[in-house]
Amino acid sequence: MASTDSDSGAKPEVEPTDDLVSTAHSLTVRRRKLNYTATTGRVVLRKEVSTEGAFDGHLPKAEVFLTAYTLDGADPARRPVTFAFNGGPGSASVWLHLGLFGPRRVVTGDAGEPAAPPFTLVDNTETLLAHSDLVFIDPVSTGYSRAVKGEKAGEFHGFQADLESVGEVIRLWTSRNGRWISPKFLAGESYGTTRAAGLAHHLQSRHGMYLNGLVLISSVLDFATMDFTTGNDAPYALFLPSYAAIAHYHGLHGDRPLREVLDEAEAFATRDYPYALAMGSRLSTQERETTAATLARLTGLSADYVERVNLRVEHVRFFTELLRHRKQTTGRLDGRFTGWEADYGRERFSEDPAAAAIMGAYTAGINHYLHTELAYPNDLPYEVLSLEVNRSWSFKEFENAHVTVADRLAAAMRTNPHLRVHVASGYHDGATPYFATEHSLAQLNIPDELRANIEVSYYEAGHMMYVHEPSRLRQSKDIAAFIGKTVSG
Repeated sequence: MASTDSDSGAKPEVEPTDDLVSTAHSLTVRRRKLNYTATTGRVVLRKEVSTEGAFDGHLPKAEVFLTAYTLDGADPARRPVTFAFNGGPGSASVWLHLGLFGPRRVVTGDAGEPAAPPFTLVDNTETLLAHSDLVFIDPVSTGYSRAVKGEKAGEFHGFQADLESVGEVIRLWTSRNGRWISPKFLAGESYGTTRAAGLAHHLQSRHGMYLNGLVLISSVLDFATMDFTTGNDAPYALFLPSYAAIAHYHGLHGDRPLREVLDEAEAFATRDYPYALAMGSRLSTQERETTAATLARLTGLSADYVERVNLRVEHVRFFTELLRHRKQTTGRLDGRFTGWEADYGRERFSEDPAAAAIMGAYTAGINHYLHTELAYPNDLPYEVLSLEVNRSWSFKEFENAHVTVADRLAAAMRTNPHLRVHVASGYHDGATPYFATEHSLAQLNIPDELRANIEVSYYEAGHMMYVHEPSRLRQSKDIAAFIGKTVSG
């Protein structure tokens, strides 16, 4: 006679379930008291599975961590909701959560004045919660999100799989919370803008969910604008204005106004520089010398260095070279930040000074906040940024082609002419340069009448422009105004 579970002492498998925790909070914003509910925890993603035509069930595949903030007593038909995430790939949503949008924010300090541990959280009186409910999503293998037992996490680490899993979280939350008739927005940063543009198209085509707006912070819509690969000269020109801005910040343009420097760099990057790169050996000696001299003046590098790299200044090499004479490196995420190396003969820095300056504050902030203030118990490590996910990310959908979502964003806008897009760029961002974003937006295949649906804001800071306090304050107002006018029509 076969033994049963009770006979053998073995325990039956327990199917994963949602472990959401809700807490009540209040915050005063400009003499207005916001009473809101925070709900945090993991929701189980399931997939309809069939074998040879026979339905196997709606089986669990992953547990995705989210934190949602909803204003108490609000009318769901009028109250917007914004789904937010960061990028990487492999990043949790902690940066937008505790840096810009959430009701609490971490104090990081800024370039030249980083905060010292132990770090602190303060009320965010500029929170987007005053204008929209918020749902922060951590994709699989970031934050506390994980594949369920028996499933392969790698199956979620790719362009299309990511769109499907994050899109399913959005669909589930919307349905379970009765928000299909609410105004809906997506907000992404860095690769999160790639995700947001892809999701706008995916949610429309797969679920019939039409959005009101996208907030794209530090955008990358077309990877050809930032891939320094042999034969692709586009990034060298598109990064040039950001190089000039960073050189300006570090005093290498004297007392010239930043706007004057950018105007010159943009003009050179638009016409003369691409021409010089395209000419190659056909460029005359005089033309080459003039090009090298102009590049040196704009970037703050020596003409000799520019000549030695064949007029092509790759970005990490730039951050390592610019302040070598001061024995400093500059940040990739934010060129205003500087750092030190053990060896100033190296060609590429060993770490990004901007990332290093703020990582500790955000990591401490999110771990304290979730466990202590939102009362969510979980002993897993909160994965702020997974390099393993980043290294293994699959773009198989773009085999033999460069990665782009510009076509998907354009298709979403053509299908939904009410979709509006707010783009935020930092002049000192050396990861997703503002001029490359301008280039991608100009190439969108949309009718002229839809171009008014796109607005762009610029900040004198970097990738996470909100670590710069004046930029954070203005950006909060800009995004709140965007959502307000989008909803009001």
